[in-house]
Amino acid sequence: MSGGDWKELFNAACEGDLALVQYHVKNGVDVNYAHPEFLSTPLVACILAGQEPIAHYLLDHGANPRLHSEFDGLVPIEAAQRAGLAGIAQRLNALGIEAPPPRREQRHWLARWLGL
Repeated sequence: MSGGDWKELFNAACEGDLALVQYHVKNGVDVNYAHPEFLSTPLVACILAGQEPIAHYLLDHGANPRLHSEFDGLVPIEAAQRAGLAGIAQRLNALGIEAPPPRREQRHWLARWLGL
């Protein structure tokens, strides 16, 4: 797999280009990879971009429905809830995936130290 292929897959997923996503998946691009320059998974990124058909396709073709996207700080179910994609949220729930409990907002150490 070349990084360029993954980047093209990632961008196609965010833009809703199903044919290009299909091409890259069929040619072996890893749908669970998070490029070091992006730190985001194609599944979470396309969900946040509102690309529901792409998200379904990625799930059908091996995207890990529990994989955390470091850049976004979300797992797919959280992304679906944030983006308002009820169909994706329902599918993930049917797979036994529930949203994690709400995270407490962590204040920066300087804000805590200053009492802000």
